[in-house]
Amino acid sequence: MSTDPANVLFAAPAHLWAAYRGALPRAFADAGVDVRLSPDHAPEAVDWIVYAPGGPVSDFSPYTRAKGVLSLWAGVERIVGTVPAHLPLARMVDDGLRQGMVEWVVGHVLRHHLGLDQHIRHQDGTWRHAPPPLASERPVTLLGLGELGLACALALSAMGFPVTGWSRRPKDVPRLVRCLAGPDGLTEALRGAGIVVLLTPLTPDTENLMDAVRLALPPRGFVLLNPGRGALVDDAALLEALNAGQVGHATLDVFRQEPLPPGHPFWAHPRVTVTPHIAAETRPATAARVIAENVRRGEAGLPLLHLVDRAAGY
Repeated sequence: MSTDPANVLFAAPAHLWAAYRGALPRAFADAGVDVRLSPDHAPEAVDWIVYAPGGPVSDFSPYTRAKGVLSLWAGVERIVGTVPAHLPLARMVDDGLRQGMVEWVVGHVLRHHLGLDQHIRHQDGTWRHAPPPLASERPVTLLGLGELGLACALALSAMGFPVTGWSRRPKDVPRLVRCLAGPDGLTEALRGAGIVVLLTPLTPDTENLMDAVRLALPPRGFVLLNPGRGALVDDAALLEALNAGQVGHATLDVFRQEPLPPGHPFWAHPRVTVTPHIAAETRPATAARVIAENVRRGEAGLPLLHLVDRAAGY
Protein backbone atom coordinates (compact mmCIF):
# COMPACT_ATOMS: atom_id res chain seq x y z
CA MET A 1 0.00 0.00 0.00
CA SER A 2 1.36 3.44 -0.97
CA THR A 3 2.51 5.74 1.86
CA ASP A 4 2.05 8.90 -0.21
CA PRO A 5 -1.34 10.64 -0.26
CA ALA A 6 -3.47 9.73 -3.27
CA ASN A 7 -4.45 12.63 -5.48
CA VAL A 8 -8.22 12.59 -5.96
CA LEU A 9 -9.69 14.84 -8.65
CA PHE A 10 -13.27 16.01 -8.18
CA ALA A 11 -14.39 16.13 -11.82
CA ALA A 12 -18.11 16.84 -11.49
CA PRO A 13 -20.23 19.92 -12.24
CA ALA A 14 -19.01 22.92 -10.25
CA HIS A 15 -22.22 23.32 -8.23
CA LEU A 16 -21.63 19.91 -6.60
CA TRP A 17 -18.26 20.90 -5.17
CA ALA A 18 -19.85 22.96 -2.40
CA ALA A 19 -21.60 19.84 -1.04
CA TYR A 20 -18.78 17.35 -1.54
CA ARG A 21 -15.85 19.50 -0.40
CA GLY A 22 -16.96 18.82 3.16
CA ALA A 23 -18.48 15.35 2.84
CA LEU A 24 -15.56 13.71 1.02
CA PRO A 25 -12.76 14.75 3.44
CA ARG A 26 -14.85 13.48 6.37
CA ALA A 27 -15.45 10.18 4.59
CA PHE A 28 -11.76 9.77 3.68
CA ALA A 29 -10.76 10.48 7.28
CA ASP A 30 -13.31 7.94 8.60
CA ALA A 31 -11.97 5.34 6.15
CA GLY A 32 -8.39 6.04 7.17
CA VAL A 33 -7.36 7.10 3.66
CA ASP A 34 -4.73 9.79 3.14
CA VAL A 35 -5.65 11.84 0.07
CA ARG A 36 -5.23 15.22 -1.53
CA LEU A 37 -8.69 16.17 -2.80
CA SER A 38 -9.08 18.98 -5.30
CA PRO A 39 -11.08 20.03 -8.37
CA ASP A 40 -7.85 21.36 -9.90
CA HIS A 41 -5.18 18.62 -9.84
CA ALA A 42 -2.86 18.53 -12.84
CA PRO A 43 -3.92 15.58 -15.04
CA GLU A 44 -0.57 13.80 -14.87
CA ALA A 45 -0.72 13.78 -11.03
CA VAL A 46 -4.22 12.34 -10.62
CA ASP A 47 -4.66 8.90 -9.02
CA TRP A 48 -8.48 8.76 -8.79
CA ILE A 49 -11.23 10.64 -10.61
CA VAL A 50 -14.57 11.31 -8.92
CA TYR A 51 -16.76 11.90 -11.94
CA ALA A 52 -20.15 13.05 -13.16
CA PRO A 53 -21.09 14.24 -16.66
CA GLY A 54 -21.14 17.98 -17.17
CA GLY A 55 -17.92 18.55 -15.25
CA PRO A 56 -14.50 19.65 -16.50
CA VAL A 57 -13.33 16.27 -17.83
CA SER A 58 -14.41 14.91 -21.20
CA ASP A 59 -11.06 13.56 -22.42
CA PHE A 60 -9.41 11.04 -20.10
CA SER A 61 -6.23 10.56 -22.14
CA PRO A 62 -4.14 13.11 -20.15
CA TYR A 63 -4.78 11.18 -16.93
CA THR A 64 -1.98 8.74 -17.50
CA ARG A 65 -1.52 7.83 -13.82
CA ALA A 66 -5.20 7.38 -12.96
CA LYS A 67 -6.17 4.11 -11.33
CA GLY A 68 -9.93 4.39 -11.73
CA VAL A 69 -13.01 6.52 -12.30
CA LEU A 70 -15.62 6.65 -9.52
CA SER A 71 -19.01 7.79 -10.75
CA LEU A 72 -21.43 9.79 -8.64
CA TRP A 73 -24.30 8.41 -10.70
CA ALA A 74 -26.05 5.04 -10.45
CA GLY A 75 -26.70 5.00 -14.20
CA VAL A 76 -23.65 4.89 -16.46
CA GLU A 77 -25.14 4.94 -19.96
CA ARG A 78 -23.73 8.45 -20.54
CA ILE A 79 -20.37 7.49 -19.05
CA VAL A 80 -19.47 4.00 -20.16
CA GLY A 81 -18.62 5.07 -23.71
CA THR A 82 -16.52 8.00 -22.51
CA VAL A 83 -14.22 6.38 -19.96
CA PRO A 84 -11.44 4.36 -21.68
CA ALA A 85 -11.69 0.60 -21.30
CA HIS A 86 -8.33 0.34 -19.50
CA LEU A 87 -9.62 2.50 -16.61
CA PRO A 88 -11.76 0.70 -14.02
CA LEU A 89 -15.16 2.39 -13.77
CA ALA A 90 -17.30 2.09 -10.64
CA ARG A 91 -20.92 3.19 -10.53
CA MET A 92 -22.58 4.68 -7.47
CA VAL A 93 -24.51 2.32 -5.25
CA ASP A 94 -25.06 3.64 -1.75
CA ASP A 95 -27.51 3.50 1.14
CA GLY A 96 -29.02 6.89 0.31
CA LEU A 97 -29.84 5.93 -3.26
CA ARG A 98 -31.20 2.57 -2.16
CA GLN A 99 -33.40 3.98 0.60
CA GLY A 100 -34.66 6.83 -1.56
CA MET A 101 -35.67 4.46 -4.34
CA VAL A 102 -37.41 2.08 -1.94
CA GLU A 103 -39.42 4.94 -0.43
CA TRP A 104 -40.47 6.32 -3.83
CA VAL A 105 -41.46 2.91 -5.22
CA VAL A 106 -43.31 1.76 -2.09
CA GLY A 107 -45.08 5.11 -1.81
CA HIS A 108 -46.37 5.09 -5.38
CA VAL A 109 -47.25 1.39 -5.32
CA LEU A 110 -49.36 2.03 -2.21
CA ARG A 111 -50.95 5.12 -3.78
CA HIS A 112 -52.27 3.09 -6.68
CA HIS A 113 -52.94 -0.07 -4.71
CA LEU A 114 -55.08 1.75 -2.14
CA GLY A 115 -56.76 4.02 -4.69
CA LEU A 116 -55.78 7.11 -2.73
CA ASP A 117 -56.51 9.47 -5.62
CA GLN A 118 -60.25 8.88 -5.48
CA HIS A 119 -60.32 9.93 -1.81
CA ILE A 120 -58.01 12.94 -2.26
CA ARG A 121 -59.56 14.34 -5.43
CA HIS A 122 -63.25 13.58 -4.94
CA GLN A 123 -64.22 15.44 -1.78
CA ASP A 124 -67.73 16.22 -3.05
CA GLY A 125 -69.86 14.75 -0.29
CA THR A 126 -70.35 11.42 -2.04
CA TRP A 127 -69.72 8.33 0.10
CA ARG A 128 -67.73 5.99 -2.15
CA HIS A 129 -67.42 2.73 -0.27
CA ALA A 130 -64.89 0.82 -2.36
CA PRO A 131 -62.39 -1.04 -0.15
CA PRO A 132 -59.12 -1.86 -1.92
CA PRO A 133 -57.93 -5.45 -2.27
CA LEU A 134 -55.29 -6.73 0.11
CA ALA A 135 -51.66 -6.57 -0.96
CA SER A 136 -51.68 -10.33 -1.45
CA GLU A 137 -54.20 -9.82 -4.27
CA ARG A 138 -52.12 -7.23 -6.17
CA PRO A 139 -49.22 -8.80 -8.12
CA VAL A 140 -46.27 -6.47 -8.64
CA THR A 141 -43.57 -7.01 -11.26
CA LEU A 142 -40.19 -5.30 -11.09
CA LEU A 143 -38.11 -5.26 -14.25
CA GLY A 144 -34.52 -5.06 -13.07
CA LEU A 145 -33.08 -6.84 -10.03
CA GLY A 146 -29.90 -4.90 -9.39
CA GLU A 147 -29.15 -3.28 -6.05
CA LEU A 148 -32.10 -0.88 -6.27
CA GLY A 149 -34.57 -3.25 -7.88
CA LEU A 150 -33.94 -6.05 -5.40
CA ALA A 151 -34.24 -3.68 -2.44
CA CYS A 152 -37.64 -2.50 -3.73
CA ALA A 153 -38.75 -6.07 -4.42
CA LEU A 154 -37.92 -7.19 -0.88
CA ALA A 155 -39.65 -4.17 0.67
CA LEU A 156 -42.85 -4.83 -1.29
CA SER A 157 -42.69 -8.55 -0.56
CA ALA A 158 -42.40 -7.80 3.15
CA MET A 159 -45.70 -5.89 2.89
CA GLY A 160 -47.44 -8.91 1.43
CA PHE A 161 -47.39 -8.14 -2.30
CA PRO A 162 -46.71 -11.12 -4.58
CA VAL A 163 -43.52 -9.90 -6.26
CA THR A 164 -42.07 -11.12 -9.53
CA GLY A 165 -38.66 -9.83 -10.56
CA TRP A 166 -37.10 -10.01 -14.00
CA SER A 167 -33.53 -9.57 -15.17
CA ARG A 168 -31.79 -10.20 -18.46
CA ARG A 169 -29.72 -12.96 -16.87
CA PRO A 170 -30.72 -15.46 -14.13
CA LYS A 171 -30.05 -14.26 -10.58
CA ASP A 172 -29.97 -15.92 -7.20
CA VAL A 173 -32.43 -13.90 -5.12
CA PRO A 174 -34.25 -14.53 -1.82
CA ARG A 175 -37.23 -16.85 -2.05
CA LEU A 176 -39.55 -13.99 -1.16
CA VAL A 177 -39.17 -12.83 -4.78
CA ARG A 178 -40.06 -14.91 -7.80
CA CYS A 179 -37.27 -14.40 -10.33
CA LEU A 180 -37.54 -14.76 -14.10
CA ALA A 181 -34.96 -14.06 -16.80
CA GLY A 182 -34.53 -13.69 -20.52
CA PRO A 183 -37.09 -12.85 -23.24
CA ASP A 184 -39.54 -15.62 -22.31
CA GLY A 185 -39.27 -14.68 -18.65
CA LEU A 186 -40.08 -11.06 -19.49
CA THR A 187 -43.33 -12.06 -21.17
CA GLU A 188 -44.31 -14.22 -18.22
CA ALA A 189 -43.34 -11.53 -15.70
CA LEU A 190 -45.60 -8.97 -17.35
CA ARG A 191 -48.64 -11.19 -17.71
CA GLY A 192 -50.81 -10.89 -14.63
CA ALA A 193 -49.01 -7.86 -13.20
CA GLY A 194 -51.25 -5.26 -11.58
CA ILE A 195 -48.35 -2.86 -11.14
CA VAL A 196 -45.12 -2.83 -13.18
CA VAL A 197 -41.99 -1.04 -11.94
CA LEU A 198 -39.09 -0.29 -14.31
CA LEU A 199 -35.62 -0.39 -12.78
CA THR A 200 -33.41 -1.92 -15.47
CA PRO A 201 -30.24 -0.18 -16.62
CA LEU A 202 -30.50 1.58 -19.97
CA THR A 203 -28.58 -0.31 -22.64
CA PRO A 204 -29.17 -0.92 -26.36
CA ASP A 205 -31.03 -4.09 -25.32
CA THR A 206 -33.38 -2.33 -22.89
CA GLU A 207 -34.18 0.86 -24.81
CA ASN A 208 -37.94 0.88 -25.51
CA LEU A 209 -38.28 -2.20 -23.32
CA MET A 210 -41.91 -1.25 -22.76
CA ASP A 211 -43.10 -0.94 -26.34
CA ALA A 212 -46.59 -1.46 -27.74
CA VAL A 213 -46.26 -5.25 -27.63
CA ARG A 214 -45.14 -5.42 -24.01
CA LEU A 215 -47.53 -2.73 -22.83
CA ALA A 216 -50.31 -5.01 -24.07
CA LEU A 217 -49.22 -8.00 -21.96
CA PRO A 218 -50.40 -7.07 -18.43
CA PRO A 219 -54.13 -7.02 -17.61
CA ARG A 220 -56.12 -4.04 -18.85
CA GLY A 221 -55.84 -1.06 -16.51
CA PHE A 222 -52.46 -1.95 -14.98
CA VAL A 223 -50.25 0.75 -13.45
CA LEU A 224 -46.78 1.55 -14.79
CA LEU A 225 -44.12 3.15 -12.56
CA ASN A 226 -40.85 4.29 -14.14
CA PRO A 227 -38.16 5.53 -11.75
CA GLY A 228 -35.42 3.91 -13.86
CA ARG A 229 -34.58 5.57 -17.18
CA GLY A 230 -36.85 7.51 -19.53
CA ALA A 231 -35.84 5.63 -22.65
CA LEU A 232 -37.00 2.31 -21.21
CA VAL A 233 -40.49 3.35 -22.40
CA ASP A 234 -41.71 4.04 -25.92
CA ASP A 235 -43.47 7.34 -25.22
CA ALA A 236 -45.81 7.20 -28.21
CA ALA A 237 -46.84 3.62 -27.43
CA LEU A 238 -47.45 4.53 -23.79
CA LEU A 239 -49.71 7.44 -24.74
CA GLU A 240 -51.71 5.16 -27.04
CA ALA A 241 -52.02 2.54 -24.28
CA LEU A 242 -53.14 5.20 -21.79
CA ASN A 243 -55.73 6.60 -24.18
CA ALA A 244 -57.06 3.11 -24.87
CA GLY A 245 -57.29 2.26 -21.15
CA GLN A 246 -54.76 -0.59 -21.38
CA VAL A 247 -52.56 1.36 -18.96
CA GLY A 248 -54.70 2.72 -16.15
CA HIS A 249 -52.07 5.14 -14.91
CA ALA A 250 -48.38 5.88 -15.47
CA THR A 251 -46.28 7.51 -12.78
CA LEU A 252 -43.04 8.66 -14.37
CA ASP A 253 -39.94 10.04 -12.66
CA VAL A 254 -37.52 9.93 -15.61
CA PHE A 255 -37.78 11.10 -19.21
CA ARG A 256 -35.90 11.12 -22.49
CA GLN A 257 -35.47 14.87 -22.16
CA GLU A 258 -35.06 16.46 -18.75
CA PRO A 259 -36.50 18.73 -17.57
CA LEU A 260 -39.61 17.46 -19.33
CA PRO A 261 -40.61 20.21 -21.82
CA PRO A 262 -43.69 22.22 -20.73
CA GLY A 263 -45.63 21.22 -23.85
CA HIS A 264 -45.06 17.48 -23.53
CA PRO A 265 -48.36 15.53 -23.53
CA PHE A 266 -47.43 13.74 -20.29
CA TRP A 267 -48.02 16.96 -18.32
CA ALA A 268 -51.69 17.32 -19.23
CA HIS A 269 -52.66 13.66 -19.48
CA PRO A 270 -55.22 12.76 -16.78
CA ARG A 271 -53.68 9.31 -16.32
CA VAL A 272 -50.07 10.42 -15.97
CA THR A 273 -48.23 11.63 -12.88
CA VAL A 274 -44.90 13.39 -13.44
CA THR A 275 -42.32 13.57 -10.68
CA PRO A 276 -39.10 15.56 -11.39
CA HIS A 277 -36.40 12.84 -11.22
CA ILE A 278 -36.49 12.63 -7.44
CA ALA A 279 -36.88 8.88 -6.86
CA ALA A 280 -33.23 8.26 -5.97
CA GLU A 281 -30.99 11.27 -5.57
CA THR A 282 -27.26 10.89 -4.91
CA ARG A 283 -26.77 12.32 -1.42
CA PRO A 284 -23.27 13.58 -0.62
CA ALA A 285 -23.06 12.16 2.92
CA THR A 286 -23.72 8.57 1.86
CA ALA A 287 -22.13 8.77 -1.60
CA ALA A 288 -18.90 10.12 -0.12
CA ARG A 289 -18.54 7.00 2.04
CA VAL A 290 -18.74 4.78 -1.06
CA ILE A 291 -16.13 6.89 -2.87
CA ALA A 292 -13.81 6.77 0.15
CA GLU A 293 -14.19 3.01 0.52
CA ASN A 294 -13.34 2.45 -3.13
CA VAL A 295 -10.24 4.64 -2.91
CA ARG A 296 -9.22 2.77 0.25
CA ARG A 297 -9.70 -0.55 -1.51
CA GLY A 298 -7.87 0.58 -4.63
CA GLU A 299 -4.91 1.91 -2.68
CA ALA A 300 -4.75 -1.39 -0.77
CA GLY A 301 -4.81 -3.45 -3.97
CA LEU A 302 -8.31 -4.79 -3.31
CA PRO A 303 -11.10 -5.10 -5.93
CA LEU A 304 -13.31 -2.04 -6.31
CA LEU A 305 -16.97 -2.15 -5.39
CA HIS A 306 -19.70 -1.84 -8.04
CA LEU A 307 -17.43 -2.15 -11.07
CA VAL A 308 -19.15 -1.67 -14.40
CA ASP A 309 -19.25 -4.67 -16.71
CA ARG A 310 -18.18 -3.04 -19.99
CA ALA A 311 -19.64 -5.87 -22.08
CA ALA A 312 -23.05 -5.59 -20.42
CA GLY A 313 -22.97 -1.79 -20.31
CA TYR A 314 -23.67 -1.45 -16.56
